[in-house]
Amino acid sequence: MPGQVIALLGAESTGKTTLAHELTRVLAARGLNAVMVPEALRLFCDQQGRTPMQHEQAPIAAEQTRLIEQARRAHGIVLADTTALMTAVYSELIFRDTSLYAQALIDHAQVQATLLMSLDLGWTADGLQRDGPHVREPVDGLIRSALQGAGQGYAVVAGHGAARVDHALSVIEHLLDEPARQQRSMGAARWRWFCDNCDDGECEQHWLTRQR
Repeated sequence: MPGQVIALLGAESTGKTTLAHELTRVLAARGLNAVMVPEALRLFCDQQGRTPMQHEQAPIAAEQTRLIEQARRAHGIVLADTTALMTAVYSELIFRDTSLYAQALIDHAQVQATLLMSLDLGWTADGLQRDGPHVREPVDGLIRSALQGAGQGYAVVAGHGAARVDHALSVIEHLLDEPARQQRSMGAARWRWFCDNCDDGECEQHWLTRQR
């Protein structure tokens, strides 16, 4: 059975990679088969020593999806350090190209939970991938707009250090508990009211005035 994917989205310098690493560590320590999928864009920049050009955006988005799918076939929980949706967002922001959204949203719809990083962390430089603090709010707005427009939910994760980790874990734990909640709901006895005049719980005689 394919694993459950938790996607971490957010503008630059909002702690996606750090949080993904920490969540993977915590979940693995609990005995869960968790793995982190790295950001395809970061891999590209490290390998090429530059940021991508417009025509390279679609292959990077496809590679991100491929990495996630590969991981979900082998692991129970996948922490994805972004999805193809982030590539689509930056394609719009940098190249004014919105053509990647359609496939990116189809791909993103396969995840089980989306964690959107709050902008409450300070901006820090990080090599080729950082454009500056001025792009964070526009990126955050584009992410929210895309998800809301597609009817795809998300949880905003805020806080510093352990508080941020705990906030994210609460969302993940709710997701992981869903099968148990469904089982409890199915196993719960159905409440029945028994009529004073018979033993039929569906009887409507208690609503009627008996006339003699």
